[in-house]
Amino acid sequence: MTSFWDDKPVLIAGPTASGKSALAVHLAEKIGGTVINTDSMQVYADLRVLTARPSLDEEARVPHRLYGHVDAAVNYSAGSFVSEATAALAEARAQSRVPIFVGGTGLYFKAIARGLSAVPQIPAEVREAVRGRLERNGVEALHAELAQRDPMSAARLKPRDRTRIARALEVVEATGRVLTDWHSEGQPPLLPPGQFHALFLAPEREALYARIDARFQAMLKAGALDEIAQLAARQLDPLLPAMKAHGVPPLMKHLKGEITLDDAAEIGRADTRHYAKRQFTWFRHQLPEFAWVKPEEARGWLEQELRS
Repeated sequence: MTSFWDDKPVLIAGPTASGKSALAVHLAEKIGGTVINTDSMQVYADLRVLTARPSLDEEARVPHRLYGHVDAAVNYSAGSFVSEATAALAEARAQSRVPIFVGGTGLYFKAIARGLSAVPQIPAEVREAVRGRLERNGVEALHAELAQRDPMSAARLKPRDRTRIARALEVVEATGRVLTDWHSEGQPPLLPPGQFHALFLAPEREALYARIDARFQAMLKAGALDEIAQLAARQLDPLLPAMKAHGVPPLMKHLKGEITLDDAAEIGRADTRHYAKRQFTWFRHQLPEFAWVKPEEARGWLEQELRS
């Protein structure tokens, strides 16, 4: 690494389709960095196209870690990410490379910069039992059960939020303690305060939404539908994270003949736009220490920040 660059880790966050990966590769080439995935969907081997993972060319230019290494049948968690990110961080430092964390998953960045709650792994049999009740009895019945066993979580969750209601019940059932108890016993941050550079790419909304729409169409042309057909053939639990990636549910409905491809694509584009909007809101409120930078100004901002 060239000596006039400082070697603090770099955190590059931002909404989907904002140009994070290209920026990370450019920076890694310039300063001698390792790109570490910080996106909860890009970990899945089954979803290279639909999650817009870095291209093979980009992966060949600089070291990339934590991309496409998890099977879609695995319920990959924030705790799993922290464990693997810790190892990737140590590896980069041992090689005298700058760790560059890049992605759009707010909880992962919060684990890096602020720490993580201490909720343990949920045994598979508990998860399957709760999800079985969800399928048999419906989400309203599970929400009513949660209101009896964890009133605080039930009050803050929407009554039809299947995933979070099931998760809260799984925690109570597996541990005998409610989520808020576990959240109060957190793990320390991966990186100490002040020991990293952090930015959030903040493009103009309309331009971003146009990029999202164009990218979804490009994904379809690049084989996203074939990718989803292979995933559908595995008949995995629909509550698994990989099965809820943006675009997966509507494209699966299309493959079943329930909706047209145009309708599926429109749902996928709309879901992705809504997700991008939530990313802006989440980072603004949860991680205000991230500097908000326009994409066209990000290279200059980073170079100024990293000069010793």
